[in-house]
Amino acid sequence: MTILKKLLVATTIVGVCSTGSFAGDVLIKKGVKSIDMELNGEKFTIMRNQTAGNKISALYETTNRGVPQPMNLGKGVETLGELEFIDYMKKAQNDASIAIIDSRKPGWYERLRIPGAVNVPYTNFEEKASAIEMMEDEMGVVQKEDGTLDFSKAKILALYCNGYWCGQTPGMVKNAKFALLKMGYPAEKIKYYRGGMQAWTSLGFTVVGSGK
Repeated sequence: MTILKKLLVATTIVGVCSTGSFAGDVLIKKGVKSIDMELNGEKFTIMRNQTAGNKISALYETTNRGVPQPMNLGKGVETLGELEFIDYMKKAQNDASIAIIDSRKPGWYERLRIPGAVNVPYTNFEEKASAIEMMEDEMGVVQKEDGTLDFSKAKILALYCNGYWCGQTPGMVKNAKFALLKMGYPAEKIKYYRGGMQAWTSLGFTVVGSGK
């Protein structure tokens, strides 16, 4: 084998090992172009839009939105980035103790959402009865006969809303009248994907809905 051929082979091997993809692919992370999933009855593939020149959804193109939300929603509550959120999605496929939750109002959820997410509107946490109902139905919380709440089997919640400027997840977690933390939900089981739909769509990740 000539020196030139050896160099070409070596370069090819390095390229495959370092990216696992062809040049020009838009990756999720090094070596990962797409991830097949089945979650909450939906089969889908998480990947970033590969179309050159693809633009962010019109729902998220304006900048005159709400007040930026804090990075931390409370002591013990973990703030997630995209890769950490996707890891929770992957785990939730085979682990019923993890819930992927879209905290937005139904209108937002129906227009555009992350696949596999269950809609639990933050507005349900403005009244005690509906807050408890949501926690029992979707979060593994049990209301005992004496009215107290048993959080011993509470699920890990990976929550998102519209993004950095959106108050819907912060509302569910700490600001609503009967927010999770106020009701005693374990802070360490609450995971806040702060970037939400704003960041998700800006990176071209897979979504469900027309966006209109």
